[in-house]
Amino acid sequence: MIASETIETIRAFNRFYTNKIGVLAKDYLATPYTLVEGRILYEMGVRERVSATELNRDLGLDPAYLSRILKKFREAGFIDSEPDPADKRSQILTITGKGREIYETLGERSRRQIADDLRNVDEASQARLVGSMQTIRAILDPSSATPSQAVIMRPHRIGDMGWLIEAQATAYAREYGLNEKFEALIAEIAGKFVANFNPERERCWIAERDGRRVGSVMVADGGGDTAKLRLLYLDPAARGLGLGRTLVEQCIKFSTLAGYKKLSLWTNDILTAAIHIYKTAGFRLVSEERHAMFGPEYVGQTWELDLREAKLSVA
Repeated sequence: MIASETIETIRAFNRFYTNKIGVLAKDYLATPYTLVEGRILYEMGVRERVSATELNRDLGLDPAYLSRILKKFREAGFIDSEPDPADKRSQILTITGKGREIYETLGERSRRQIADDLRNVDEASQARLVGSMQTIRAILDPSSATPSQAVIMRPHRIGDMGWLIEAQATAYAREYGLNEKFEALIAEIAGKFVANFNPERERCWIAERDGRRVGSVMVADGGGDTAKLRLLYLDPAARGLGLGRTLVEQCIKFSTLAGYKKLSLWTNDILTAAIHIYKTAGFRLVSEERHAMFGPEYVGQTWELDLREAKLSVA
C-alpha cells in the first residue's frame, strides 16, 4: 500500500516542477509555442525523419491533437510530409531548414534557462541534483539505468559504515518489513568489522556512481580457513546493472587470494535476487531455519562456497 503522504509529496513536487519548466505556459521559452509543440519539434529535430504513427506512439498524444499540431507546423513551413509506404493511414515527416532553426532556438533557450537556474548552485549541489534526477528515473523506469554510467569500486572510509547501516535498515524495513532489531544486527556487524579490521584478511567495497554510494559488501574473517561474505547491498537505482554479481566476485577473488578455503554467508529466503547471484557463483545451501528475529517470519539460510573449486572461475 502506498502511503498517502508519499502520494501528496509527489503531487506537490509535480506542481512545483511543471511550473518551473513552464508546462502550462502558452509561450514556452518566450516563443509562440507550447511545451508540447516544443517537444514535437525536438523529436523532429533529433530524428529528422519519422512517421506520424511512431511520433504519436512515443509521445502518447491524442491522435487528433497531434494531427492539428502537425498541420500547424506544415502550414508554417516547419515540416514536410509524404505518404508512409508501410502504413497508408500515416505519413513520413521530415523537418525543414526553417523548422530546424526553431528547434535549435528552443534547445539553446532551454540550456540557457537551466544554466540560469543553477547559477547560484554550487558544484556539489549540482551533482546531488543530477544524481537525484537519475535516481527518480531509474526507480520509475528501471530500463533507463544503463551500465554506461560508470561505477567505481573503492575501499571503505570514514562515514561509509554509517551510510551502510542506514541504507540497509531503511531499505529492508520498507521492502520487507524488517524492524529495528535488523538495524541493530547491521550496526553490530559493521562495528565489529571496523574495530577489528585486518586488511590482510578482510575487505569492504563501496560502489559509487556519479559520486553517490550505490552498493556495498564486505569480507570478514570467520576464523580458521573460512571467510564470511557480509552485508551485500544495492541501492534500488543501481539494481539490474550486474553490480551485485560484481561485488560478490570481488569477495570471491579476495578470499581466494587471502588464503581462505571456504566463503560462507547467511541470508533470508526473501532476498531472491541475491540468492540467485550466490547460486550462479557456485554457493551451495547448507542449512535453513525458520525465525522471526526481525519481525516477520522468514527462513534464514546459510550458503557456502568451496574456494578451491572457485579459483578457476574467478581468475
